[in-house]
Amino acid sequence: DYFACGKLDVAIATDVIKGVAQGCEQAGCALIGGETAEMPSMYPAGEYDLAGFAVGAVEKSKIIDGTKIAPGDVVLGLASSGAHSNGYSLVRKVISVAKPDLNADFHGRKLADVLMEPTRIYVKPLLALMAAMEVKGMVHITGGGLVENIPRVLQPHLTAVLESSAWDMPPLFKWLQEHGGVADAEMHRVFNCGIGMTVIVAKENADAAIAQLKAAGETVMRIGEIRAREEGQAQTIVQ
Repeated sequence: DYFACGKLDVAIATDVIKGVAQGCEQAGCALIGGETAEMPSMYPAGEYDLAGFAVGAVEKSKIIDGTKIAPGDVVLGLASSGAHSNGYSLVRKVISVAKPDLNADFHGRKLADVLMEPTRIYVKPLLALMAAMEVKGMVHITGGGLVENIPRVLQPHLTAVLESSAWDMPPLFKWLQEHGGVADAEMHRVFNCGIGMTVIVAKENADAAIAQLKAAGETVMRIGEIRAREEGQAQTIVQ
């Protein structure tokens, strides 16, 4: 991890590193080092820049590269906890235009808390799933949403057809769409729209995968299937 600021505020830095450590614990990672940089005049008072990365290792025989994905396979969606870490330029723009009361009640919580809900980390349930059955593909739904991330694991002759009716878009995204006047296609490109991770398994393993992920505490839905791609067709279709 890398924490840069104009002048170090120990209390803020401590909170940030606590958050990083909590994320590492959820993911089963070790925090093995980092750097704190003070750069006067580079950052306004109270602002800081944070970056981080993870390194892992996998046996070659266990690499999941999407080459085993075939027509008829099922796409499962794991619920997100919120906007995760993507689309916040648009979130900020919507807030600047709508000027909402961030402390107002929003479905039982403060709007600010819903907007800043930490990203859900799926590592441990997915590692357990991989140990129990063949997982053909996994896609973390980050910037680019469903339509730009899923194609990264598909071969050129395949497409993922998703049914938008298979899950309910959380109230936060409905609020952002309404107050930002954002088109459906743009919502699917910018936000996760309630699906933070997708998992692709063979049709015969879908029910068992759903049951195992639910038992691990995930909210999981069957959101689509893999089909043969027609000429000129997009590699992910939300219908």
